[in-house]
Amino acid sequence: MYLGPMAKKALSNERIGIIGSGSWATALANLFALHPEASETPVNWWIRREKSLDHIAKIGHNPHYLRGLSLPLERLNMSTDIQQVVDQSDVLILAIPSAYLDGALRGNGVQGLEKKTVFNAIKGLVTDEHHIPARYLHKVMGVPYGSIGLIAGPSHSEEVAQENWTYLTTASSDPALAQQLADRLAQPWLRTHITDDVFGIELAAVLKNIYAVAAGIAHGVGLGDNFIAVLISNALMETDRFLRAVTAKEREVSASVYLGDLLATAYSPHSRNRTLGTMVGKGYRVSGALVEMDMVAEGYPAALGIHHINQKFNVPMPVAECTYRILHEDAVPADEMRLLADNIH
Repeated sequence: MYLGPMAKKALSNERIGIIGSGSWATALANLFALHPEASETPVNWWIRREKSLDHIAKIGHNPHYLRGLSLPLERLNMSTDIQQVVDQSDVLILAIPSAYLDGALRGNGVQGLEKKTVFNAIKGLVTDEHHIPARYLHKVMGVPYGSIGLIAGPSHSEEVAQENWTYLTTASSDPALAQQLADRLAQPWLRTHITDDVFGIELAAVLKNIYAVAAGIAHGVGLGDNFIAVLISNALMETDRFLRAVTAKEREVSASVYLGDLLATAYSPHSRNRTLGTMVGKGYRVSGALVEMDMVAEGYPAALGIHHINQKFNVPMPVAECTYRILHEDAVPADEMRLLADNIH
């Protein structure tokens, strides 16, 4: 559901807090700090490692992620105390890999999240129960659905940090809430749209990571662009079928927040999931590829999670199931790709 372009007025008196210190969290911290409001109300930022915080405070760069990005320190209020960041913020932005979210929140005994507005910038499933982030925030952390939103769309952190033209979607069941965050993200090089399809976008974001792994596997095996184009076309059709089965909402999956995000993740050299797939397709064991990458590839746990969720819905998903078997059942990539070729068109 498209609700129109962003307004241009600033959001006032709302304290923003960023949870996470990886590449996307760093890009978002910088992005929110660029807004004029941050000159009077600095952006709160939880950084897990004290050494990383000390380095940023002294040098102005994240030592591990987006190291070429100069951060506006005078507009950032950094802390290793996650509860302090939660307490001092009105709107929290979650930008931590989904596998670590529960540990960061419940593992640190975070309290009071139910009183905050929480926007998810995560593209993955949370906990062994395979919750999408919105359901996790509501069911586990007690945040009302009306206070939950998300930031999504084709947005590699490297390009956001370089101020390349970027199109983001903010989503919430409350259009005013989605619009407020869109206003706060406003930049001359960044366009936003708003929607209320929180569940659909979160599930599509999970799926696109699986399909990016599949595209990487096909590339690593030696299959060409012709086949990968058909694979991605079928992946979009799978996404549409799955979202229709799981969420009763009309949507156009050719929109940038669905198709654009899928294409960016499946084809970009920045994509961790495509990189994982390429390594596996070239003969790496999955465990070895994950260790060598030394980065989180959300498509790996997502393949297991979507396989588990689809036991209930039984949606035909040959691309996702092929990826699941390769990543979690030690199926031979070349053999699985040949089988997949007979089940897509």
